[in-house]
Amino acid sequence: MIAPLYRVSLVRERDVPNPYMHDPESASKLLQDYLRDRDREYFVVLMLTAKKEVLGIHDAHVGDLTSCPVVGREVFKAAVILGACSIILAHNHPSGDPEPSPEDFEVTAKMIEAGALLGIQVLDHIIVGSRGVHSMRRRNHGVF
Repeated sequence: MIAPLYRVSLVRERDVPNPYMHDPESASKLLQDYLRDRDREYFVVLMLTAKKEVLGIHDAHVGDLTSCPVVGREVFKAAVILGACSIILAHNHPSGDPEPSPEDFEVTAKMIEAGALLGIQVLDHIIVGSRGVHSMRRRNHGVF
């Protein structure tokens, strides 16, 4: 009996040095630069090694002006393939207000739970707006 054979590959779209994320501020700066001037919500995943070296950024979901439905399978797909030890979640608020919504807290809790099952720690969830950046980890005084 013969079964379909598949090969999974990951394509690096940009060849640039991999920075290190030492604290929530360095991650916030990188993600703010990446998400700046987007006209709709983007939910992205910053994937890290055990030493917090950036493996890459994955655009997990693209929404509309006011929402971006998030599915765990898509959030963790690239992180699993790359062998990431931890991730930082991020999304933008095109309204400019970086304050998290109740849905943002709910998604964060679900992704922390999913990450625990996969052995991939969720270090933070950063929300970017034109009027600032909100780090859920920094707000809760957690350790990065």
